Amino acid sequence: SRPARASSGKMAAPVSRGTRGPEPGAAPYGNFPNYSRFHPPEGRVSLLPQGLLRSLFPAATRPLLGLDVGCNSGELSVALYQHFLGLRESNSSLEPSGAGRELNLLCCDIDPELIQRAQQSSPFPASISFASLDIMDSRAREPFLSSYLQRFGRSSFDIGFCMSVTMWIHLNHGDRGLLEFLAFLASLCTFLLVEPQPWKCYRAAARRLRRLGRDDFEHFRSLRINGDMAESITRILTQECAMELVCSFGSTGWDRSLLLFKSTGAHPEG
Repeated sequence: SRPARASSGKMAAPVSRGTRGPEPGAAPYGNFPNYSRFHPPEGRVSLLPQGLLRSLFPAATRPLLGLDVGCNSGELSVALYQHFLGLRESNSSLEPSGAGRELNLLCCDIDPELIQRAQQSSPFPASISFASLDIMDSRAREPFLSSYLQRFGRSSFDIGFCMSVTMWIHLNHGDRGLLEFLAFLASLCTFLLVEPQPWKCYRAAARRLRRLGRDDFEHFRSLRINGDMAESITRILTQECAMELVCSFGSTGWDRSLLLFKSTGAHPEG
């Protein structure tokens, strides 16, 4: 089987050594080593129009830049790239000649082992970059992301992907951390595709830790942002982060909504 794939929330707080045991519950940042076996990339990709990027950026004359936060071992990142560029799975071992210049994707995750696996298995190393990064560490993320953007003469990303990441940020950093995280992504991306975990996933994650005899998530019992998380995250992004909801692409087979937002503020690249 292929190495685990991703899109689950994997980023959160500083890397905690010893979180990668054989028991999947021992992944307090969502950095499950075989995530794609439970939530395969096709479950999300099939909900998204293939020509989505073209419809969002009809007049693009430069390569588009994407940011995938919490990419796990990269399989969803690769699937999104193939889907948006219209690449067939059978051609996935070949770097696209012209299409590869249309999208450059930076994918980051808190877990260096998962990132190493993604780098080793990536079929598009020239177009998709994988990096180990704690997105909640502002001292690390600011210079790193700025350096990447400057390579393209840019100061923001065209589109960001936040696929089943919000819960892990929320559990590990509390309400304030979630608000800061969403505000940061909104300030950095013209469009943002978010797949929030529903509240029942929060309870399941807490139960897994308890079954392992571990301490509960520090913030779990004090979270005031709770209940319908898709609605809460939509409210935060639209009311507090200068974004508007463009489209809901329905729900995956595991009951998670795919929500596309657009910045209503002025990004330097328009």
